[in-house]
Formats: sequence, C-alpha cells, structure tokens
Amino acid sequence: MKIWFDLTNSPHVNFFGRMIRDLQRRHEVVITTRPLANTIDLLDMAGFDYHVVGKHYGQSSIKKIWGFIIRIWQLYFFLRGKGVQAGISHSSFYSPLVSKMLGARCIYLNDNEHAAGNKVSFIFADKIMIPEFLDVKKVEKQGARPDKIIQYPGVKEGIYLWQFKKNGKSSSSPENKRKVVYIRPEPWTAQYYTGGSNFMDDLVVGIKDRCDVTILPRGAEQTSHYKQDIFQGVSVPDKSIKLEDIMNRCDLFIGAGGTMTREAAVLGIPTISVYQDSLLDVDTYLIKRGFMSHEKNLTALYTLDYLDKASRQEPDIRLLKKGKSAFDLIIRTLVNDKISGGNVK
Repeated sequence: MKIWFDLTNSPHVNFFGRMIRDLQRRHEVVITTRPLANTIDLLDMAGFDYHVVGKHYGQSSIKKIWGFIIRIWQLYFFLRGKGVQAGISHSSFYSPLVSKMLGARCIYLNDNEHAAGNKVSFIFADKIMIPEFLDVKKVEKQGARPDKIIQYPGVKEGIYLWQFKKNGKSSSSPENKRKVVYIRPEPWTAQYYTGGSNFMDDLVVGIKDRCDVTILPRGAEQTSHYKQDIFQGVSVPDKSIKLEDIMNRCDLFIGAGGTMTREAAVLGIPTISVYQDSLLDVDTYLIKRGFMSHEKNLTALYTLDYLDKASRQEPDIRLLKKGKSAFDLIIRTLVNDKISGGNVK
C-alpha cells in the first residue's frame, strides 16, 4: 500500500515517527510538509525523506483561507499520479479533502475541539480518530458523523511516549544546584488561539537569575523577542532540540498550551500550563488527574515556590499502556479499514 502522511506542524514528527518507520517495512510512504515552527528541522533530525509543499500563511483569517485553497491544489498536483491509496494526518485540514480528490481513504486524527478546520476535515475523512477523553458531542457538533468516529485509548501524547526512554541522569546534581526550566510560548499563529502575546515576559525575567531557563520558540519572531537584552542569561536555541534531550533535563516545564506541555505532564515532569483560552478536554483531564497545574496568571514567586516543592514522578504506566494500544489501533485502522466507529478503550 502507498500511504501519504501530511505533517503540517512540529509535534507531528514525533507523533508519527515510529509509525512511519514501522509502516515503511511493508508499505511505501510519502511525506509532505510545510515550513512552520520546527517541523522541517525535526524531519531532518529524524532522517526522513520529505517534500515541502506550500507554506504557512500567518495569523490572518483571510490569508489562512486563501492559503488553504492554494495548498489543497498544490498537494493534489504533487500527489496526482503517485498511486496514493491512503492518507493520514493529525490536524492537517488539507489531508481529508486532498485524499478524497485522489480517490484515497483518509484517517484524520484530532484532539482539539476548538479547531475550525475540523468542520471541513470531518466531511471528507473516512475515519475520525479522537482521544477517549474528548467529548464526542463536541466533535459531532462540528459535523463528524457518529459512524466515522473512533475513540482511541488515552491521550495523543501516549501514542508515541510509550516508547520514551529516560537516561537516568539528574539535571540538578550537586555540581549544578540550579533547577532547569523549559518554557514553550503561546501559539500566536494558530487559528484557534485568541489569547495574548508575550505575556510571560515578567515571569521569565523574574526567574532567570535563579534557574537555568530555556525558551522553546515557535518561530523566528519569538526567537528574536526572547533574545533581547532584558532576557540576558536565558537560553534561546536557534535550532530544534530533540524531545528526549528536553524531557531528560527538565525540572519544570511551563507551557502556554500545545503538545509539549502535555508531553511533559505525561512523562511525570512537574508541569504548569498557562494557556489563556478555554482548555481542551484532554488538558482538563490531565489537570483533574494531577498530571499538571493550570495557572493563567503565573508569577515568578509562585513558580519558584512550586519548583522548590515539586519533584519529578514516574510516567503513568496505565496512560502509556493505553498509548501503545492506541498506536496499534491506528495502524490497524489505516491498513485494514474494517474497524467501525465507536469507543475502543
């Protein structure tokens, strides 16, 4: 079988990485991407062959709609005649429609009930896979037919973190008493995000002399912002860092929403979400279960006190086992297409 993956954002590389390698043993795989955040850097680090098709059109709603139409046709003309039999993506709004145009089946995964692009994707996808903690009624309100929906066990991050290996090293050894804090800023270009920008500046300035702080920017603009003199002493990497290198060193993760925040929480790292919009159902689940905290107005004083009291825990085995079951379910759904909609837990 020839399978097409459209990886449109940086989290998709880790999410699909193991799956792509496993499928390549028996099937032919085509990967497309676009220049957004750290996606291309991560694909290069992973050693995948890929094709850049289109670009990201920024935060403007009008430009996003126009860019959506343009990239639909760019993908179609690139893939036409290549014999694609199935398409799969996580939150690529292009994938279901282009798959339909190619006459290929499409598996569409999503865990964000606030994403407007779902309304188009749900129409054209053959199967819609969502985490068990996402309210099905919210998905149906966006146009998902019940017979298309499959709820997979656990949360999205478990689908690849079940294979995560800790290196056993402690970041805060006697030689290095300063705690290591990673901060992921807000997704300011995302369609679903309506919160403020650069609202963590005071927090970063307030903790940078007491901790080793690394900002994980989402793009060039955020990189430039955090390289200003006011943030002197803060590390702002120009290139992407491997997930395992971040998570093995991290004493505290602070995220303004998104996948990396949940990755840290699932792995037992003390985690604070400062997401400014309405929380996703999956975030609410992780907060209620005590995997992470949510503090919209996080201060430096609160952060330092939290860091003194918090300690890293072992990853939740039950959640990781669910992740492995979900991983297997996705592959079966993709290559078999004989699984009907419903809950699979």
